[in-house]
Amino acid sequence: ASREHFRLAVKLALGFVGLLWAIQLLGWGLGLERFGVHPREWIGLPGILVAPLLHGGFGHLIANSLPLLVLGTVMLQLYPTAAFRVLPAIYLVPGIAVWLFARGGVHVGASGLVYGLVSYIFVAGLIRRDRRAVAASLLVAFMYGALVWGVLPIRQQVSWETHLAATVVGVLLALLLRHRDR
Repeated sequence: ASREHFRLAVKLALGFVGLLWAIQLLGWGLGLERFGVHPREWIGLPGILVAPLLHGGFGHLIANSLPLLVLGTVMLQLYPTAAFRVLPAIYLVPGIAVWLFARGGVHVGASGLVYGLVSYIFVAGLIRRDRRAVAASLLVAFMYGALVWGVLPIRQQVSWETHLAATVVGVLLALLLRHRDR
């Protein structure tokens, strides 16, 4: 049963990454990223729903693909019950925060999902102290620890606001859902 559960987790994570690639390929040259979140502009409100699916080019998508595959699989495998709360929250809440508080421009990309998953998996592993959760926490810290710089306003073209909001959501949910998926 555990092996089947793992296969399902991989298939779901692969399916989502495949969807991102299909959108990028089908929208190639159409400038779909213009439909991202435009802070405090009514036209940018629908971007809350679509921004995580859009990327500012193939380099941007490539940077998000492997982390989404790895972290999505870990999340669905280790925290299947919590995943149904965590995934929608880290998909939507950072976009809302960006629309309300971010600097101007257009914010797109699935990196908010990456930051939310990293922070959830890391903090959940520290709190729960079960071997698999701690191992996942250490793996995430080792593989993605450098992401911490992405929550700071260092690079002009990076939506640090999305990264910061998703990190906060991931940490809060790890604390709130600490008794799930034991």
